[in-house]
Amino acid sequence: MEINSVTKKLLFNTIRVDTVLEDGSEGSGTAFVVNHAHPRGNQTFIVTNRHLVDGVRRGGLVFTQKKNGQPVFGLRFQLNIEDFPQAWFMHPDPEVDLAIIPMRPLEQAARERGVELYYHMIDSSLAPDAATLRALDALEEVLFVGYPSGVWDQVNLMPILRRGTTATPMALDFEGRPEFLIDAAVYPGSSGSPVFVYQPDPIRPSQTSGRKFLFAGVVAAVFFREEANHLVPVPVPANNSGMVMGSEMIDLGLVIKAQAVLDVINAYLGKWVE
Repeated sequence: MEINSVTKKLLFNTIRVDTVLEDGSEGSGTAFVVNHAHPRGNQTFIVTNRHLVDGVRRGGLVFTQKKNGQPVFGLRFQLNIEDFPQAWFMHPDPEVDLAIIPMRPLEQAARERGVELYYHMIDSSLAPDAATLRALDALEEVLFVGYPSGVWDQVNLMPILRRGTTATPMALDFEGRPEFLIDAAVYPGSSGSPVFVYQPDPIRPSQTSGRKFLFAGVVAAVFFREEANHLVPVPVPANNSGMVMGSEMIDLGLVIKAQAVLDVINAYLGKWVE
């Protein structure tokens, strides 16, 4: 398969996160790669949810290997990280469910083992500013990429692409926080999935000019109906053990706005990059 369209590149934005939790149970979630330009150059980071990192005994990131500049479908490289929770930089606001890790040392570790990693980066310039958010309609089509319920193409190492719509206007902060809702099937393993506002050109689907393509945010939670007329947002766990027995998912996902990703990256750069 030639990687020659926007959506094909999205397949390589994400990285599968496989974890062993403190109770010994296994979990999986989603991370993705972001490139961010700042005055001293470009920096690349892996982004995921804070709750996928906390309480983890062991963790690994699963990549596709690269040969001659192209992905080798099915050729897996898992980069296991010692002291997994300590390796991540958390958003300075503990209420914002985001964590990042710089890509450069991970790539260096892979190269030391003779491995080149294949991935595509989400450019942070695709995050909408306030004016762009105000210009969006209340109902927009969204696309998100990840590993719902741990499902993926294990042979080809491909994530799952899913679609939905915004359920609250992105110009507003849902419940006063930098978040919005999507009407989409969000399941365990979808945590950390990047979300895009995407309106493809039916004639030239590989092009984005004249069409909407924005990095909208990160899936963090799903709404459950615990009892009649009582809905609660719950962080999307890496496994099913945290689910409330008898509760019902209602296909509403909570998305942290992309600006929060820029904020945590800038906080890292302000602390560690002179």
